[in-house]
Amino acid sequence: MKRVVGILIAFTMSAGVVEAASCESNFKTSGVPMVTAVSYKTWQELPKAKAATVLKTLAQAVAAEGFSGIKIDQDLSAIDAYQETTGSGRIQTLRVVARQIGAGVRVDAIFDIQAGQVTSNNAVRTGLCNIVNSVSR
Repeated sequence: MKRVVGILIAFTMSAGVVEAASCESNFKTSGVPMVTAVSYKTWQELPKAKAATVLKTLAQAVAAEGFSGIKIDQDLSAIDAYQETTGSGRIQTLRVVARQIGAGVRVDAIFDIQAGQVTSNNAVRTGLCNIVNSVSR
């Protein structure tokens, strides 16, 4: 009986870990650096949150990460912003979306760079997760 209870507890705990996957572990990239545009994506679920409430905090975090042209679309519950870091006038775009899912919110962040531009996965992961995790701090 103790063995069965132990297995059930271990299974329950591992299922909770899957549901509470971190922003860092959800980070993905697509595209070929220098050849095609590259898209960096991550997401995080926030239990017991309201999309309308977290949107302002997310926008402040976007500003703190150095983005310009920040626009908040309340209807879409989305934030659009850009960065220009190379001096060439070629911008990198960011979109953060806070979707209400039941009693919680799923925050998705997508950062796109153009073909011919490169950056470090670690730098993008850190920046995106600073934004996404700003709500839970």
